[in-house]
Amino acid sequence: MPKYMWKVAYSQSGLKGVLKEGGTGRREAIEKLAANLGGQIESFYYAFGEDDAYIIADFPSDVDVAAVSMNVGAVGAARVQTIPLLSPEEIDQAAKRSIEYRPPGA
Repeated sequence: MPKYMWKVAYSQSGLKGVLKEGGTGRREAIEKLAANLGGQIESFYYAFGEDDAYIIADFPSDVDVAAVSMNVGAVGAARVQTIPLLSPEEIDQAAKRSIEYRPPGA
């Protein structure tokens, strides 16, 4: 199953929600959301700095992950950046593919 990372930065209203229900409450809500779409949360960590949380998840498809990102972002409680993750084995497969490419000006 494809793997993704979400970088989450809470808005003021999102942080108020975390203060109200706690970090585990948010994790449980995201785990339920993932399960409803056939996905699974691998890890969920809060952090200091520009981003407030990092979530790694497995989902059946890009469409499922796009739906989550768009719906979460539309609420306005958090800014979500979605990053597809590739395993070392997937990079090995990509490295073995030959492609035709012409650099600019060549």
